Amino acid sequence: MTGDKLIEPLTRHLPRSAGNTLLRRLAGDDVEAFHAYRSDPRLARFQGWSPMTAAEAEVFVAGMSTCESLLPGGWVQLGIAEGSSGRLIGDLGIHVDQTVCLAEMGFTLSARYQRQGHARRAVMLASKLIFNCAPVRRIQAITDARNTPSIALLQNSGFIRQSEYETSFKGERCIEILYALDRSGPAPGNDFPLRT
Repeated sequence: MTGDKLIEPLTRHLPRSAGNTLLRRLAGDDVEAFHAYRSDPRLARFQGWSPMTAAEAEVFVAGMSTCESLLPGGWVQLGIAEGSSGRLIGDLGIHVDQTVCLAEMGFTLSARYQRQGHARRAVMLASKLIFNCAPVRRIQAITDARNTPSIALLQNSGFIRQSEYETSFKGERCIEILYALDRSGPAPGNDFPLRT
């Protein structure tokens, strides 16, 4: 059985919300907002992506808007939206490995919407989505040791620090920290049960 047959369609699990945060697929109307925050060099500093042109953003969003499931060996980008308005305020990437046993997560939130709980709610919604859609046993997230807001978010979302290592990222020497959330571990909070 191939990995894609083990994964349920995203349409069965999205959109999903918590508080005023909505996790959903990206849509054509998101291009302007997506391009605006993805053009912020402060946000790009610790991210695996680099700023893109408006045309590149349009192509990227169009591709992700039609993605119907998590892709073994590939990345799927979901939208983080403000629940009350539906406006895109960030995005969250999910990579499932070829064995469909391990996933990796990365997230970006517009500076204007940070420190309002959106990122934590999106990470918890995505964690539940991954465990419900696929037989993934562990979700990992990697962050730069200088990115203290990201570290706090992962720890507050139930992720456990696994290791750290020196590396070079975007031409700078740095220390990256690996965090993980196991399917068999305790749920991070009653308001975010990982299993349904």
